[in-house]
Amino acid sequence: MVKVIMGLKGSGKTKRLVDLVLQADKEETGAVVCIEKDKKLTYDIPYTVRLIQAGEYGIGNVDLFKGFIAGLHSGNYDITQVFVDNFYKIIGTTDETVVAEVLGWMDAFSNANNVKFTISISGDAAAAGEGIKKYFI
Repeated sequence: MVKVIMGLKGSGKTKRLVDLVLQADKEETGAVVCIEKDKKLTYDIPYTVRLIQAGEYGIGNVDLFKGFIAGLHSGNYDITQVFVDNFYKIIGTTDETVVAEVLGWMDAFSNANNVKFTISISGDAAAAGEGIKKYFI
């Protein structure tokens, strides 16, 4: 399952994502991971959630992102939920066709490996294409 939180800058996407991380930390029986571009959530995410700064790993395109997710899972099969903040910056593109393809890959990965994804995307939700809208919360 893939869920997308989309809105313009300052609309509360990250706050909502952090609230969902806190909820998952209390409710999930497996490991919870939160991926962000830079170090801005350090004090918002509890130590029991694995917080990863993607910028430290040079993730800057779709293929690297997919490999990173697959590597995370292969290193820890107990991961049940992954949160991604600022998705466009991490994958290095805002091209809707590419983003929809990545979301589809994440959905297939989710179904095959029982990992839920929740991501935040900075942009106008009203202008999003169907390939992104179908994942809106």
